[in-house]
Amino acid sequence: MIERKPGSRRSLPPLPPVEILAPVGGREQLLAAVRCGADAVYLGAKGFNARRNAENFAEDSLCDTVAFCHARGVRVHVTLNTLVMDGEAQALDETILSIAESGADAVIVQDLAVARRVRELCPGLALHASTQMAIHNAAGVQEAQELGFSRVVLARELSLAEIRAIRARTSAELEAFVHGALCMCVSGACELSAMLGGRSGNRGLCAQPCRLNFRAGEREYALSLKDLCAFDHIAEMREAGVCSLKIEGRMKRPEYVAAAVTACRQAVNGEPYDLETLRDAFSRGGFTDGYLTGKRTLSMFGVRSKDDVNATARANAKLAPLYRREMQRVPVDMLLTLRADDAQLSVFDGENAVTVSGGAPQAAQNAPTDEPRARKSLEKTGDTPFLTRDVTVDSDGTWMLPAAALNAMRRDALEKLLALREKPRPHAVRAAQEAALAPHKATAAPETRFRFETAAQLWPGAFDEAARVILPMEEITGEMAARHGEKLIAELPALIFPGDEDAAAKRLLALRAQGLRAALCENLGAVRIAREAGLEVHGGAALNLLNSGALERARALGLSDATVSFELSMNAVRRLAGALPRGIVAYGRLPLMRMRCCPVQGERGCGACSGRSELTDRMGVKFPTLCSRRRYTTLLNSVPLNLSDERICDVDFITLYFTVEPADECRRAAQDFAAHAAPAGERTRGLYYRTLL
Repeated sequence: MIERKPGSRRSLPPLPPVEILAPVGGREQLLAAVRCGADAVYLGAKGFNARRNAENFAEDSLCDTVAFCHARGVRVHVTLNTLVMDGEAQALDETILSIAESGADAVIVQDLAVARRVRELCPGLALHASTQMAIHNAAGVQEAQELGFSRVVLARELSLAEIRAIRARTSAELEAFVHGALCMCVSGACELSAMLGGRSGNRGLCAQPCRLNFRAGEREYALSLKDLCAFDHIAEMREAGVCSLKIEGRMKRPEYVAAAVTACRQAVNGEPYDLETLRDAFSRGGFTDGYLTGKRTLSMFGVRSKDDVNATARANAKLAPLYRREMQRVPVDMLLTLRADDAQLSVFDGENAVTVSGGAPQAAQNAPTDEPRARKSLEKTGDTPFLTRDVTVDSDGTWMLPAAALNAMRRDALEKLLALREKPRPHAVRAAQEAALAPHKATAAPETRFRFETAAQLWPGAFDEAARVILPMEEITGEMAARHGEKLIAELPALIFPGDEDAAAKRLLALRAQGLRAALCENLGAVRIAREAGLEVHGGAALNLLNSGALERARALGLSDATVSFELSMNAVRRLAGALPRGIVAYGRLPLMRMRCCPVQGERGCGACSGRSELTDRMGVKFPTLCSRRRYTTLLNSVPLNLSDERICDVDFITLYFTVEPADECRRAAQDFAAHAAPAGERTRGLYYRTLL
C-alpha cells in the first residue's frame, strides 16, 4: 500500500461517506480502479466521449465491464460528453441504447441535444452535466437541474468558498475534481486545438497544444499548469457540499490510477498517504491546489520534465502490485446449517442470497463444528471481492464438517453469488422517434451586428450602420441604454463566478430600467440570469451549439436567436434545421481560451498590467490576451477571422467581433463587409471551409 512518509504531512481526520470516482481508459485501468477502492468509475464507450484516443469500451465489453463493477459494488458513469453533429443521430441513438442495455448508472453529457435524447430514449438513466459544460455558478447548476441533470461536475477553477456558495443555492449533487491534470482553459471553452490543428477538444480529440512552449515575455510554458492534488482538502470539499471526488486521467497508465485511488481512499479514511510516490506516478514539476485555495499565482504553472518521466518509470514497478488482487469490499453474512442428512451454507449480501449443499456431516467425536471453527474456514474469502461479516451456525452441536468441505462450500457459494451479482440489469428503454425539424428559412440577406470590447471602439455612426450593437454590460452607460436600448445588446461576462452573480443581475436590472432590452449570454448560468432579469436572450458562440437539436433546446430555454459554434463548416451551418434564428461570427480574433489563472501575470500578480498583453508560440507567432476586469483572461487568435469577400447565406445574421482593434480599424472592417471587399493583411477563414476531425 502507499504510505505517507514520516513528516511529509499530517494525517487527515475521518470523513463522512463520499464517492471516490476513478478514471478508466481500458481494462487494466478498470482493474486498478476497482481493486484499489474506487466507489465509482467513469469511462467512455467507443464514440462520443472526450477521450476518443483512449482504449474505451465497445458495446459487448461495456456490458461486461458494468457487470464486473456492479458485482463488486462499484458504480459506472459513461462519458457521452462531446458535441454531436447532425449526421451522427443514428450512431448516437445506438450508443445510448447500448449504455442502457449495459445497466450503467449514469451518463455524463455536454451537448443539450444529447441530454434531451437520453431522456427520450431512457428516462431512468441518470444525467450528469459534464465539466465540458463549464458550469461555475449557482444559476448554471439550477439551469442544469431544470434540464434534467441530477448531478453537475463543477468547473475546476472554483474555490472552496465558491463551491460552498453554490451549494447554499442549489440541491443538485455536486462533483468536483480532486486530483489530476488541469486544463489551462475552462473546459468546454477551449478552441485552441480545433483552430490551430483541426482537432477539437469538444469532439474528444484535443491535441494539447497548450503544453507546447508558449512564452509570456521571458517566462516559458505559460499555458501549462501543474496537476491538481487536493487530498488534503477532502474534508473541506465534503463540508462545502461535494458528494463525489473525481480523479482525472482516462489517458493515464493503470499504475497512475492505482496510486491516485489508493491515496484518495487513504485520505478519505483519515489515514496517511505517500505524497512522494503519488508525485512520482505522474506530475508536472509537483502539484497545485491554487484554484481551491483561491491562490491563482505563478506557482500553479509547471511542465513535465525528464526527471518527472524517469521518476514515473521507477514508480510503475512499485505501484503494479497494488491492483494484482481483488479488494475484499462486499460484506456478506453466512449461515451454516448442519443436519444429519445435509450441510448447507447460505450467503447473503443484503440483496442476493445463495445456498449450496455440502453433503451429510460427520458425527462429532471431540470437536463439533461451532461458530469459531466455522469462521476460520468461511472468512478465508481469498481472491474474491467478498468480506465475511457475520457467521452463524445452526446445529445441535453433534455434527462436524471437515475444513476441506467447508472451504469447498464457501468457494461454491461465493462463485454463485458473484455470478448472481454480475447478472445484467438493463434500463428500460422506449421507442422514441426523434422529432423531425423543418428546414430553416433564413432571412433573404443576413443582418450585420457589431460586437465591441469597449465603447471606445465605437465610431460615429456605428449604431446606424449595424442592425444590433453588442457591448459588455460594464461598458454600457445609462444614457446609452436610454438612447439605443432597442438596438443595444448587453454582453454578459463569459464567466460569472459565484461572488459576481448578484452584481451581474443587479446591473442588468438597472440597465433594463434605463431602456436596455436584450442580453448576449455565453454560458447556461448567464442565460438564467438574463432571463430572470426580463431581457431578450441571445446565445453566444461559447454555448457550443453544434447541431439542430441543440438549437431547438436553446429555443426552449427562451433564446430569441443564437450564434452557432465556429467549429462548424459553412455547409454544416446551412444544414441546421429548426425555427430558431441563427448566425455566425464572420469577423474577429476568435477567443481560443478563457482562463482564470492569468498566463501573463507577474511575480506579484496583476501589478500595473493594462489588461492587454500577448503570448508568443514556439514559431514566434503572437497571440493577444485580454483581461476581463481581473476576473478571467481570454486568449485570442493570432490573426482575425475574415469572411468579408465570401457569399454568406442561409443564416439570419453575421457578427463582426471586435476585440483589440482601434475604432478606425473596426470601421474599415465594417466597410469591407458592406462592400463585400477582400480584406487587406493576414486573415483566416477559420474552420468554416475546413474539415474538423
